[in-house]
Amino acid sequence: MSHKVLVYAEVRNGKLKSTSGETLAEARKMMGGKTENIHAVLLGEGCEQHAKTLATFGASKIYVVDAPETNTYQGEPTIQALDQIIKKNGYTIVVGPGSPTGRDFFPRLAIRNSGAMLTDVVGFQLEGETIVADIPMYLGKCSKQAVSNAATTFITLRPNVRPSEVADANAQPSVEKFSCSFDASKITAKVVEVRKGSSERPDLTEASIIVSGGRAIANKDNFKILFECADVVHGSVGASRAAVDSGYAPYDMQVGQTGKTVNPNLYVACGISGSIQHLSGMRTSKCIVAINTDADAPIFQKADYGIVADLFQAVPILTREFKKMTE
Repeated sequence: MSHKVLVYAEVRNGKLKSTSGETLAEARKMMGGKTENIHAVLLGEGCEQHAKTLATFGASKIYVVDAPETNTYQGEPTIQALDQIIKKNGYTIVVGPGSPTGRDFFPRLAIRNSGAMLTDVVGFQLEGETIVADIPMYLGKCSKQAVSNAATTFITLRPNVRPSEVADANAQPSVEKFSCSFDASKITAKVVEVRKGSSERPDLTEASIIVSGGRAIANKDNFKILFECADVVHGSVGASRAAVDSGYAPYDMQVGQTGKTVNPNLYVACGISGSIQHLSGMRTSKCIVAINTDADAPIFQKADYGIVADLFQAVPILTREFKKMTE
């Protein structure tokens, strides 16, 4: 059997998410660098503008579903669109991001196609015709390999586990506009309004640099020094569960087992002790810097660099040094 791969390229607020390049890079690796059987799909009015970018990442064909039903994410229209593309073209592997969106509809799409579901993987490859995926277990302390020989396998890749890689900067997109027949009777919910915060910082799950604060930050006003530090390097700010439970930060900033799982290139933990709950959400970060007054804090066992100091003294120094680097 020769595998055909379809990659769901997520678009939000008119912008192509960075996970699109990551999933295409992993798909190319799995296919031995060959791109002829790697295709992508874009959903939403005006989404064709991103086809060129997907082509440079290695998508040899891009389906464009320019339909109002897919403008704002809803599970059912997304599932119907992808389901029709999959069945019409015989895709055997469907890949998407392990984002809130991907985690929401991919399992349902797999059920609709009687397929196998490999979720939150950090890598996947082929051994013969068998799909083998690497999946973290026990809060990231170890990993397992899950295999699939199903007719159709659905995979969600954890964001930021690998960089995007341009396959051909001069590639021209081969675009096919796909007309879906939506079953309105199954679309039982309607999005009437989307409210978002005013922050222009990248989402935690996609940020390459994150500065996080723990209970030692003492109050929500003190998070200002973390925001100042993160803004210098165009990063985002996170928080431990202890900080969130204390009312110092909103829940959408929480990193950990009951919050968001992040994989930045740099994670700066400020005043965070390093509980298992928190480590499970950030332990796969490429580089971890810990700042804590307690030299025996568990976070230092995981950190690549440790600073035994008061965060209110250390973070402003980091901010100044970051500014020198960016000038």
